[in-house]
Parts: sequence; C-alpha cells; structure tokens
Amino acid sequence: MPPQITLAVATILGAFLDDPGRDRYGYDLMKETGFPSGKIYPLLARLQGAGWLTVTEEDIDPAVAGRPARRGYRLTTEGVRVARLELAKLSERLRPPPGLRTLRPEKGLR
Repeated sequence: MPPQITLAVATILGAFLDDPGRDRYGYDLMKETGFPSGKIYPLLARLQGAGWLTVTEEDIDPAVAGRPARRGYRLTTEGVRVARLELAKLSERLRPPPGLRTLRPEKGLR
C-alpha cells in the first residue's frame, strides 16, 4: 500500500529528488530535514515497503571501521516517478487560487 503523502513524506521525497541517483543515509537525512531518528527510520521503512526505495548496506568490518555499517537509501525508478508526481500534485493543491488577495509587505493588503 502506498504511503500517504504527508508533509514529512514530502520533505523526505524532496531531499531524495535533490539527487535521485545518490545514496542517502539516515543521519544525513536527519540533519537535512531536522527530523529525529524516531521519525526518519519509520518513514524510510514505509517508502521501502512501497517499493519506492532500495536499501544497501556498507560492506565494512565494523570492528575495523569502529562503527556499524551504514545503510544507504536510494529512490527506485518507480520511486522517482511517484515522488515527482506526488510532489507536483501537492504543490498544485497548495497553490493559492487565482484572484486570492495576498499580503504584500511593501504595499499592505491588495
């Protein structure tokens, strides 16, 4: 079942779309989005479960590296397609309707 496109999901998808061919790591996504690990990792799991992300694990010896192996997340081809489509839909829904009066700081309400 595809995940609901919440603001958090849209934020993560947007981060992936900045460079869809690059592996992203949870810690880097936490720094970029400001989301804590308790929010990032469940979202990544949902996106992976939907088939939108692939996950690879570093091939290192944790004892030699002095840290656990990192998991790299990358959008699948379908993930890129759906992410672009869903973010475009979200952008369209958030666009103010034509003729809406907007507040312009230099001019006041128009």
